[in-house]
Order: sequence, then C-alpha cells, then structure tokens
Amino acid sequence: MGRRFYDFNTYLRSLYGCRVQKITIDANLTCPNRDGTKGTGGCIYCNQRGSGTGLGTKLSVYEQIIRAKGYLKKRYKAKKFLAYFQSYSNTYAPFEKLKDLYNQAIMVEDVIGLCIGTRPDCVEGRILDYLKGLSNNYLIWMEYGLQSAHDKTLKLINRGHSVKEFKDTVKRTRARGLNVCVHVILGLPSEDLDDMLYTARFLSNMDIQGIKIHLLYVVKDTILHKWYTQGKYKPMTREEYVDTVSKFISYLNPSMVVQRITGDPHRDELVAPMWALEKQKNVNYILRYMEEKDLFQGKFYKGER
Repeated sequence: MGRRFYDFNTYLRSLYGCRVQKITIDANLTCPNRDGTKGTGGCIYCNQRGSGTGLGTKLSVYEQIIRAKGYLKKRYKAKKFLAYFQSYSNTYAPFEKLKDLYNQAIMVEDVIGLCIGTRPDCVEGRILDYLKGLSNNYLIWMEYGLQSAHDKTLKLINRGHSVKEFKDTVKRTRARGLNVCVHVILGLPSEDLDDMLYTARFLSNMDIQGIKIHLLYVVKDTILHKWYTQGKYKPMTREEYVDTVSKFISYLNPSMVVQRITGDPHRDELVAPMWALEKQKNVNYILRYMEEKDLFQGKFYKGER
C-alpha cells in the first residue's frame, strides 16, 4: 500500500538502524486534575487507573524495565528501548523524585531515551532544563495531552487547562531543543469534522515534532460512561473514524512523526465501541482507505507557520 504517513518505527530506524521498542512504565504518580490542585474528577473519559497502563505496580521503574526487556526482545527482535512514562502526569512530582525515576530508566542497558507523558500545565522549567541535559546523550520526547485545539471542548471534557497554556509549554520545551509529541482525541463531544481538522491545521503550524491520534472510546466508571448510558454521547462508528483520521493525517505537516493513529483500550474496561479492540484491523482499514482516496500526510498542508 505504500507509506501514507511518517510513522514512528521508520523514524527510529533512521536514527538507530534497528528495531526500537517502547517499554510502558507506571511510575505511581497522580494528576493535578485528580488530587485537587486543578480538580478531583479528572477528564470525562479518564478512570481511576489514569487511562494508562493501570498497573498499580509496586515494582520500581528499573524493575519494570528489566522484566519487560526479555519479552520484547523475543517478540519484536528489539535491540534498543525507550522508557515510556505513560500513566497519569509524569512531570507532576517533586524535582528530586522525577530525577530518580528518569535515572532509573536510563541506567538500564540498551535504554536509549525517555518518552514522558504529561499535561502541559504541570511542567516546570527546572525539569525541562534537566531533560535538556539528558538529551545530549539520550533521545527525549515530551508527550503533551492537548486533545483538542478548542477551549470550549477542553472546558466541556473537564480538561483543566487551556490552549494558551499548551502553546506556552510547547514554546518553553522547544526553546530547550526537546522533541514534542502531542496527543489528540477524535470524536470528542460537540466536535464535528471541521472542528477536528482545525486541530490538525493548528498543530501543523506549530513547532511540533510528533503526534498521537486517539479514538474517544467509553471506559467503565467515567463521566463519559454515565453520559453514554444516559444517551448523551454516541461514539463514532468505525467508518466515521476511518474517514476522519485519514483526513486529519492529510492536513498534518509532513515532517511530523505520526506515532499512533488509534487508541488501544483495555478489554476489561471498554464499554463502547467494541470495534476499538480490533487495533490492527482498524489500522489496516485506515491505510486501505487512504490509498483508495489518495490521501497522505501533508496532502492538504498549507505551511502557514
């Protein structure tokens, strides 16, 4: 089918010449939108497990990586690894604690970098300075959850930060030469196709190096679950999502690394849509649709930056 977008594996092979695999880590942190700093309920789609690994593990970061390495080497023939701090907000802790967590990861043999998932409203300059120092020897990606470029949507989903805060944090991060990957969600309540494509254009005209695109799916014990049960929210159909994500990618800056094109829900948590569990099938549908419609990353990119 040919390459329709600049995927993460291609990017990593161009840097290291081998398979690089992410190791997902739960650092047992929390979120300012849950602990009372910004709010207590979290975003409408996020449950108590943080919509991440949900491990709730007592293992240290070091131990989690050591345990995962052998399996990933065997399954994916991976030779190098990225430590992916996924659950909750992984810059939301005292500076010395964060340093210890990150250092536990990079002390493991064959770990060549860090991917740090967090919110744009809890990133101190001190930790960015520290990560800038690490970036001299390690690959660093800061992953910021934006979800939408519309403040009205961010308010509706109880995100707890603004588009301006996101822009300011991206600027501070890029001033230190760190890579930025942005998370967005398609199918958010009240958003139509034009709203979602605006987010694509907005991000493509910022100094951003990567993007992760997620489907909004309904998880048990969330506000969104309540809305779904009450008939106040209807998830996208597979056909709607395939069409939307394909067009979204077509508006992206061709230099951006598309790290993900759909979500990956936990089977025991998912309420709807159940087709979201068929990740590889969904990816194949998207690639096939893009080929049929002659869509590719950057096709509609205007380069306004």
